[in-house]
Amino acid sequence: MTNRKMFFTMLWGAVFRRRSRAMMAVIASLVGAATLFCLASVCVAVPQQMNEEMRAYGANLIVTPASATGKSQGIDTATVRNVTALIGAGHSVKSAAYRYESVRINSAPYTIAGVDVKAVRALNRHWNVTGDWPGSGNVMVGRDVADALGVKVGSRVTIGYRAADASASASSSASAKSDSDESTETAESSAQGTQSTQTTQGEQTTQATENGRVSSDIMDNNGTEFRISGIVDTGGNEDSIIYATTADVAKLAGSKRGADVVEYSVNAMGDELNDIVNNINRSAGKNPNSAVKAQTVTRITSSDTRIIAMLQTLFWIVSLVVLVLTLVGVGTTISSIVSQRRNEIGLRKALGADSRAIGVEFYVESGIYGLIGGLLGTAIGYVLARVLCATVFGRAIGFDWLLGAGSLLLSVAIAVIASIPPVRRATRIDPAIVLREE
Repeated sequence: MTNRKMFFTMLWGAVFRRRSRAMMAVIASLVGAATLFCLASVCVAVPQQMNEEMRAYGANLIVTPASATGKSQGIDTATVRNVTALIGAGHSVKSAAYRYESVRINSAPYTIAGVDVKAVRALNRHWNVTGDWPGSGNVMVGRDVADALGVKVGSRVTIGYRAADASASASSSASAKSDSDESTETAESSAQGTQSTQTTQGEQTTQATENGRVSSDIMDNNGTEFRISGIVDTGGNEDSIIYATTADVAKLAGSKRGADVVEYSVNAMGDELNDIVNNINRSAGKNPNSAVKAQTVTRITSSDTRIIAMLQTLFWIVSLVVLVLTLVGVGTTISSIVSQRRNEIGLRKALGADSRAIGVEFYVESGIYGLIGGLLGTAIGYVLARVLCATVFGRAIGFDWLLGAGSLLLSVAIAVIASIPPVRRATRIDPAIVLREE
């Protein structure tokens, strides 16, 4: 019998003659591989899954006009298409454009936003709307507006547009949006800032005097009658805005122009999202989007990053603990197997067996335990990860073959490393002492 054949014969006997011990070593490797593969799969999938979940809570990037002229004319359709194409290159993206105008209801100033209802509804799935979204001749008002006016769904309001308010809006919008740029809040925050500034400047403009008396224009309640189709309640700046279709706002203002703000929900985060912003903000003449300025919504992006970082840190800490426990478990099992075979090792050394050959046999045996445990554990870990993602995120994950190969190699490596101390002790056994005990 050749040495190789003898080696595999003894290896086969070592594994299957002591099935209980071998099973314990396999189970130890299986539990470790299953836990580590499940945690690693979830850890890899969590950023993408969380990013997709967070996209339901609004935009993470907004685009506004960069120049004073652009702010008065808005962002034209062609520019919006170019920016959307730039952002959508390699990313899934949703967008919604907003045109803001200053209007009056019962002589009080408010901000109305002209929107594409379908786009805004798809972008802001977290909005709590009582009633219906706006349509032709119908508006949706924020909760604060509804409370201030004392209206409900089905009520009718007369909305007036004043040229004097529009001129005040043009001058105040720049400063309001500048404030919004610094805080990088959502688009509605800049509209809210515009409204508060308009309240002061608009009243100063409309309160022109005639023969020493305040003009009665401020008391003019003429306008267009709209039906309130719904009330939106988000707890944010949206609650102080009136929403109408873009066509109705253009008709009310008597002119068509571009959007003041375009919101984007991009399936990107961190440096990847910042790269998109930098591409849009390039001031080079070759860039067709130089007329606009992009910025991330810090409130959303920072929340994404913080939550994902905490989850990943937790997963890696747990993985490290599991790795240590697996090493201890496999090492203890292999140590027990070696102790049981102490007399056999002594006899083999007395017959002239080399310590290196004995050590290689034990390392290969440990590697087999790790390989079997790794195969079974990786399969179980994938099932657990799939169930976990389906339960928490409502989405399935595919099998990561690279991660699976890594799990197998790690299982074998852990089993071999854990066997080094007991095997080194075993190869140092003095055969004379063992035979004397016999």
